[in-house]
Amino acid sequence: MATDAPDNTPVFNIQRMYLKDLSLEQPNSPQILLEQQQPNVDINLAVSAETVADGIFEVCVTATVTTKVADRTLFLIEAKQAGIFELRNLGDQMQPILGIACPGMVYPYLRAIVSDVCTRAGFPPVLLTEVNFQAMYEAQQQQMAAQGNGGTASLN
Repeated sequence: MATDAPDNTPVFNIQRMYLKDLSLEQPNSPQILLEQQQPNVDINLAVSAETVADGIFEVCVTATVTTKVADRTLFLIEAKQAGIFELRNLGDQMQPILGIACPGMVYPYLRAIVSDVCTRAGFPPVLLTEVNFQAMYEAQQQQMAAQGNGGTASLN
């Protein structure tokens, strides 16, 4: 006997992983390539999540790698790796999955891209370290709660 009851089965599917944006700048080439000093490397990561359609979300992890010798930029890489995920009927787990599990799946692709771009640009690879996305998510939650959002966070 068929029922018209809604299907409340939890759904978590990876639809696609893709490189959303990539930029490499070497503003002081070729002169700076002759420098013998050890460069200073600064790495910033950001995570965002957006609704694409009902139950479909895009999660992006962005890495900005700035490498300088003294006060001159050797190279700057900004890479944005994204994934499209289908998430349904996950209740209270929706935000943690978008903020922890999904970025954890996207990040290895981002690490490989940054390393590869460095090598192709003629530099030793920059190896992004492992990231604890749970700690990053919890810190974001605490920051939002402190700002008076009551702890309900959107990763946008």
